[in-house]
Amino acid sequence: MKKHFEIIILMGRPAAGKSEVIDYLKKTAVDERLDRFHINNFEEIDDFPMLWTWFEEDAILEKIMNKPRVHSDSDGYFLHNYEWNLLIERISFEYKKKLRDEGYAENTTTILEFSRGSEHGGYETAFRSLSENILDKACVLYIDVPFEESLRKNRRRFNPNRPDSILEHGLPDEKLERLYKEVDWETFKGDDPEFIYFGDHKIPYVVLNNMPEVTIYPEKLGPALDKCFTDLWKIKNKK
Repeated sequence: MKKHFEIIILMGRPAAGKSEVIDYLKKTAVDERLDRFHINNFEEIDDFPMLWTWFEEDAILEKIMNKPRVHSDSDGYFLHNYEWNLLIERISFEYKKKLRDEGYAENTTTILEFSRGSEHGGYETAFRSLSENILDKACVLYIDVPFEESLRKNRRRFNPNRPDSILEHGLPDEKLERLYKEVDWETFKGDDPEFIYFGDHKIPYVVLNNMPEVTIYPEKLGPALDKCFTDLWKIKNKK
């Protein structure tokens, strides 16, 4: 039996603490990480760099080439709501490509990272675009913060000189409110404290409550992740 998770889906509102979790895992030696968290050598598939590339391309088309924007309007909202689903399809496609490498799943934990608000379909819609192969293997870590905390941390982390940075990107207040004030996590996960029932799939999950904030304090984040991943591993093995 494998000693590591094959796929972790890491979700939560923007600035909830997902990037800090990834950063902590990257800074933990692989042997220790495998022992404590059941996370092997890992690779991340995050839809933010994909999304940001679309924004950059639209800016080039409009400002340099004098052509119509393809993905977004001048305020940075998608022209079509289905583009949120396209990003998830891209995540599934990128994972499929990784599986071409011999022994990939046997030696690697893949972390899929994204946020979804009810305004653009929520997690219920997003999961419809994940491949069956992902849904069969996935476990979920959801980082829970209220909208007000997402707003506060989004303001804190934003660096206007590095808007494309994983750790320093941010959204204007009005855009964050429109897109992410309402989320469907509670209804999506359902009433079972251990499994999300999605179609024919039974997906193990745990929640990291990031109130009060732990993700920016390594001495607090480590024990919190110990508990989350230990619990998630037990739930996975029940499945």
